Amino acid sequence: MDREQLLKRIDLKWNGFLQSYAGLTEAAMKEPGVVGDWSVKDILAHVTTWEDETLKSLPVLMEGRRMPLYGGVDRFNARQSALKRSLPLDRVLSQLGDTHQRLIAFLKTVPEEHLRTETRVRRRLRLDTYSHYPEHAGSIQQWRAARGI
Repeated sequence: MDREQLLKRIDLKWNGFLQSYAGLTEAAMKEPGVVGDWSVKDILAHVTTWEDETLKSLPVLMEGRRMPLYGGVDRFNARQSALKRSLPLDRVLSQLGDTHQRLIAFLKTVPEEHLRTETRVRRRLRLDTYSHYPEHAGSIQQWRAARGI
């Protein structure tokens, strides 16, 4: 997969994620119970967290170094969720858009050899972007369907 194909795949899955919560009211976006006690707002903050982590990790991975361990993904997610839970929805939405734009801009600068095959960079991108977005879009869509919204 070349850079353009990768960016198209990310964009396709990103747009599906955005559509999963399109049209929800602010109250609905803050309602817990979408995934565990997470609201749609919490999921958006979670996706932002992992895109931000990707931005931190890609330069390290491209240098052939390893990222420090998080103490377990579930523990990291819980810690980050607790830190972001009090953020207002408009700030979560702003961070979501800004972080995604920074990620896309960065990917346009990544040397092609890191993107063409299943390198550590591509694996991280897959896990934190185009395979991560549909997971959470699906949860939001199921929650919406169950609630009739």
